[in-house]
Amino acid sequence: MPIPDTSLTSRVLLRDRAFTALRDAIVDGTLRPDEQLRESELERWIGVSRTPIREALMRLERSGLVVSRPGRSTRVSSLDAGAVRDAQPVVAALHELAVRLAVPVLAPADIEAMRAENEAFAAALERGDVTGALAADDALHRICVTAAANTVVTDVLDQYAPLLRRIERVRFSSSAGLGSVALHDRMIDACATGDAATAASVAHTTWMTLADADPDADPDPAVSGGHGLVLAR
Repeated sequence: MPIPDTSLTSRVLLRDRAFTALRDAIVDGTLRPDEQLRESELERWIGVSRTPIREALMRLERSGLVVSRPGRSTRVSSLDAGAVRDAQPVVAALHELAVRLAVPVLAPADIEAMRAENEAFAAALERGDVTGALAADDALHRICVTAAANTVVTDVLDQYAPLLRRIERVRFSSSAGLGSVALHDRMIDACATGDAATAASVAHTTWMTLADADPDADPDPAVSGGHGLVLAR
């Protein structure tokens, strides 16, 4: 029988590890716009070899998070409001689809989990905990994405959601995100009653009601609260 290539599996895992570490560092501002990414430094920091680093950088470039200049350098991309405007309707449409697919299969425990995450989201916003708010918001939306069980939706959201977060986090540390709590409540209530059309529509709205963020604003973690976040969701 064919013998699985375990070396390939290992390489994929290392590439994913490098991608996740770099993506998160770019989103939370640890790696700042226009910062040069040196492969030797990344190898030591992440603890993987150069090949998975290069594969991760290629994937990040496709997502718009890094820019490669052949023969020169690879750098973190600038905060591009235009790129965010391009990605936003795609992300909103996919979350709308995910909710529409999820509603018929959501269990009572899923609804309870969504309510709990929205409460955690609201509490984090109130105390200015940007990191906690991000975690709760992501967990809330992930419930429907997971229930939808559509791998294409998941893959595309994984690719483009970080691009939105980079700019959105500039403003999310303000009170602007508080309006999302009520939108979440409306979406959850519709999910609970099995109203897929309304729940999907509200999900789309939560992703489209993003106030313009200033791409020239200081992306320093100390300014934005420490980590990347999705604004007004």
